[in-house]
Amino acid sequence: MRAEKVMPTMYLLLSILAMLALNWLAPVRKIIPSPWHLLGLVPLFAGVALNLQADRAFHAARTSVKPFELPSALIRDGVFRFTRNPMYLGFVLVLLGIGVLLRSVPPFLIIPAYGLLVDRVFITAEESNLERCFGDAWAQYRARVRRWL
Repeated sequence: MRAEKVMPTMYLLLSILAMLALNWLAPVRKIIPSPWHLLGLVPLFAGVALNLQADRAFHAARTSVKPFELPSALIRDGVFRFTRNPMYLGFVLVLLGIGVLLRSVPPFLIIPAYGLLVDRVFITAEESNLERCFGDAWAQYRARVRRWL
């Protein structure tokens, strides 16, 4: 399988597995005591909710959610008013929640690596497609809404 056809959700799954492996293979002193680690459920569920809202917006606009397909609509409302990439932000929140639930330092190393990876592999290409497809409308939206938050 060619790397550019790997979906972001596969990278998310691999990141979760890497977090679990690091937590198991490199146990470090727990930095978040029980029961406070359960607060990790907040960003985890927020990330899932953000993804569901963004997915609904894609379907309502009848445009593809797949990063390698050209968009047929520029979505600027709903969660897209606050972030140009709510799905990737949602994935990062899911990873943050899992990191808090795992309680130790090593899993947190995966989160910035995942963010950098999706930024370079997906977001840059997607934004280039949006600029090509929507020109000035994209430029105005990009100037008003931040990439992440």
